Amino acid sequence: MKSDSVKKGMQQAPHRSLFHALGFTKEEMDKPLVGIVSSYNEIVPGHMNLDKIVEAVKQGVAMAGGVPVVFPAIAVCDGIAMGHIGMKYSLVTRDLIADSTECMAIAHAFDALVMVPNCDKNVPGLLMAAARVNVPTVFVSGGPMLAGHVHGKKRSLSSMFEAVGAYSAGNMTEEEVTNFENSVCPTCGSCSGMYTANSMNCLTEALGMGLRGNGTIPAVYSDRIALAKHAGMAVMELLKKDIKPRDIMTKEAFMNALTVDMALGCSTNSMLHLPAIAAEAGVEITPGLANEVSAKTPNLCHLAPAGPTYMEDLNEAGGVYAVMNELTKKNLLNLDVMTVTGKTMGENIKGAVNKDPEVIRPVENPYSETGGLAALKGNIAPDYGIVKRSAVVPEMLKHSGPARVFDCEEDAIAAIKGGKIVEGDVVVIRYEGPKGGPGMREMLNPTSAIAGMGLGSTVALITDGRFSGASRGASIGHISPEAAVGGPIALIKEGDIIDIDINACSLNVRVSDEELAARKAEWKPREPKVTSGYLARYAKMVTSGNRGAVLELK
Repeated sequence: MKSDSVKKGMQQAPHRSLFHALGFTKEEMDKPLVGIVSSYNEIVPGHMNLDKIVEAVKQGVAMAGGVPVVFPAIAVCDGIAMGHIGMKYSLVTRDLIADSTECMAIAHAFDALVMVPNCDKNVPGLLMAAARVNVPTVFVSGGPMLAGHVHGKKRSLSSMFEAVGAYSAGNMTEEEVTNFENSVCPTCGSCSGMYTANSMNCLTEALGMGLRGNGTIPAVYSDRIALAKHAGMAVMELLKKDIKPRDIMTKEAFMNALTVDMALGCSTNSMLHLPAIAAEAGVEITPGLANEVSAKTPNLCHLAPAGPTYMEDLNEAGGVYAVMNELTKKNLLNLDVMTVTGKTMGENIKGAVNKDPEVIRPVENPYSETGGLAALKGNIAPDYGIVKRSAVVPEMLKHSGPARVFDCEEDAIAAIKGGKIVEGDVVVIRYEGPKGGPGMREMLNPTSAIAGMGLGSTVALITDGRFSGASRGASIGHISPEAAVGGPIALIKEGDIIDIDINACSLNVRVSDEELAARKAEWKPREPKVTSGYLARYAKMVTSGNRGAVLELK
């Protein structure tokens, strides 16, 4: 056992004395040491229940003959961090989580790990750590929130942000906004639509790193506690069989995850996180590859904000496995890949039934023949930009309009709420990329303001920042190269005509190559917005969005 390096032999007598200080018995020191990475905290609604999940995991590990030992991981609530300087600190935590988990796992020689994440950067950060540390590992999330109810209709956090936009447009009273405020987030759990947290928890199932139901069983269901116990037992089986994350997270597994991503209509953030996780596993995932998968994968689900269904509905309809079973009808998945059950994906999903064809469309009747995401390329984005195609109204799939250029999110929001953006405009928000932000802020506030003011079917938005999974409409993010490194988005001028064709995967500005070259010759880098602390170090090491905003030594 790996933990023998800190438990066995005369040289380890000092180590054992410290285990004695922890109250360990000789019997415990003869058993495998299983680290449980707990993301519990009291500020993130998706994490406030993780103490119960962790206790259940501990029971499962102990029942199966292991010694569970808990250590922490941080997490930021994107909703609370949204729209102010706090959002600069969201994406950057993904690497802090991966790094700190690596440190704890290797320094203490754990034999196996159970990861207990839930929210946006927490899940990919721990998946990155799992690939890096490469000891037997199982994931069990805290589960999604139940949908709220306003006027008899299911609602979620995206409704709340759009309500603020509606209030700014004079279409909703303060009392009505307060009614939404008190109703849209009724339970603990990751926010109830197919936003980033739920996208990544579902894709953890598709990757083979989580048990059935990891992505969809609601946080408040007792089934979630049972799932956590099974996760604790499962990791002991993986340890016996010596099945490690890199045995599971293969190129074929990532292709499965991309395929399920397209069928579910996941958050655009998945195209930041999947490449970053894959890189840790020695696999390359590119935006162009996503287009190849999207071209042959039908979009089967329109969960909020793309449609009126929520995570609880997906769970009742059969969950991720039911979606995957639909995809097998077109031979779109590799069923021979290994999973944390110790069985192949084909064995796992055999018999999974689609119980609600209104929530999970059959492959014969998809929402579209192509996937939920698209990577757009052109003279604005030579290295691609990403859009959630399944959340774009048909009339905005092809759009041309004048650029309304802003060099930060705050200026764009002021213009939108001030009535300065009109039908047909293309809002450009730049210098908000991984390096320029720094931290690549989510743009849920401006996209929600556009939707809330009734402009969602006539106004597009492009940015080198990113979008929340709660964003909808013609919102194109991850423009690469970003403005801070002199990408073409930095060269757009007010009034330039921008052409968007989402089905053709193109994004261009009507400016000649010669004019763009002349503008580039005049362009000068901006002074860094942050010059000290973690963000300054992050900005020096981070790559553009097309590479997953991974860190690399320069």
